[in-house]
Amino acid sequence: MSTAIKFGTSGWRAIVADEFTVANIRLAVAGIADYVKTQPEPHRVLVGRDPRFLGESFVDIAARVLAGSGVTPIVIPNAAPTPAIAYAVRALRTSGAINFTASHNPPEYNGIKFSTHDGAPALPEVTRQIEAAIDRIVAAGGNFPSANPPSGGFENTDVKPTFLRRLAELVDLQVIAKSGIKVVYDPFWGAGRGYSCHVLREAGVPVETVHDYRDVLFGGHAPEPDDHLLSAAKARMKEIGAHIGIATDGDADRFGIVDEDGTFIQPNYIIALLFDYLVETRGWKNGVAKSVATTNLINALAEFHKVPLYETPVGFKYIGELIIEDKIGIGGEESAGLTIRGHVPEKDGIIAGLLVTEMVARRGKNLGVQLRELFAKVGSYYPVRENFRLTPELKAAFTEKLKTDPTELSGREVVKVVRTDGLKLILDDGSWVCYRLSGTEPVVRAYTEARSEKDMESLKAAAEKFVMS
Repeated sequence: MSTAIKFGTSGWRAIVADEFTVANIRLAVAGIADYVKTQPEPHRVLVGRDPRFLGESFVDIAARVLAGSGVTPIVIPNAAPTPAIAYAVRALRTSGAINFTASHNPPEYNGIKFSTHDGAPALPEVTRQIEAAIDRIVAAGGNFPSANPPSGGFENTDVKPTFLRRLAELVDLQVIAKSGIKVVYDPFWGAGRGYSCHVLREAGVPVETVHDYRDVLFGGHAPEPDDHLLSAAKARMKEIGAHIGIATDGDADRFGIVDEDGTFIQPNYIIALLFDYLVETRGWKNGVAKSVATTNLINALAEFHKVPLYETPVGFKYIGELIIEDKIGIGGEESAGLTIRGHVPEKDGIIAGLLVTEMVARRGKNLGVQLRELFAKVGSYYPVRENFRLTPELKAAFTEKLKTDPTELSGREVVKVVRTDGLKLILDDGSWVCYRLSGTEPVVRAYTEARSEKDMESLKAAAEKFVMS
């Protein structure tokens, strides 16, 4: 079964009782322990989880395998956000963290995220070493030690207090409190419960919550803070006259933002708005990072503010590296992940929501107005993402297409081809299409960005035609 354990852009995820079995969990943790022992001592690893089904049991299993392998486990007893665990890695100077979470995936999934000693998601060179270690263990008969807890139990830690203090240092809570702003927070039954709302309430900000209890089925759908799943938050906002709605996914590494009129503001725009705001209020001009599939509104703002731009492959670990090196003030991906200078090199949906709240409070304008002002400053951008499912024949044909550099897309000139990740075609008016094949299913993700609403539909049609013809 070791072939089932493959680490993708955010760890290993699988369906519980299918590939995500106790046997495979033990194998994966043994492989991580093998890697950790190649690193400098002390060999101590945090073990945490989100609120998914059987999470407590998985943490106990992992702690026993680590202890038996000669690595000291430090157990996080309560469900904790991914960014809080990442911060604890750095604060406690551990060798890394094992986090049982499937993030925004549906409730039947679980997974393992492994963070290295710097609190960042493990890079491909690290996950390749872990996978190789797993293969060696299987080849040797699949036997590895597992220890019982000591008489007092495994060492444990509460990651919440230190993380909340750090959030209060990074966000201007006084500005929020003085503005009189009202907030609705939706943690989607996830690990973010008690974080965003606690920080704001401690500062005296009126906050209402929805879905603020544990539900391992996440209401019967994926715990994803996307527009179509935010109806409860929107309804509560309307009831209390809230100025903003903020949400986080299952492990609180992704964000969702709702404007005061109930309009969902897509993550592409939130990253751009916060970039502009942080340059304005913090004076951070050391750099900005975005994945290749994220809006070119950020490119335009980087040019406007004379800030270095870093365009990375998809996967937040690449942005995390730039945070560690202090090359950027903010970095983000269109899939609702961002972090800022001086913070964790990991996606943090909690700080995203708090910073947007600060931005609305300080500027005294709703997000729709702010976005229109941003367009007036650097031009309009309209990004969309679509998934196209491929037959085996279509996938084979499309894979061949990806090997060449197209010169046109439905009669429109391609002026530049970018291969940072997948195939990105930039057209003569600055609009673009980016294609990425899924590594786990017969799907191609098509990211398009038009320069006008009028052109959006024709560009989407051209992007689909390139895949399907």
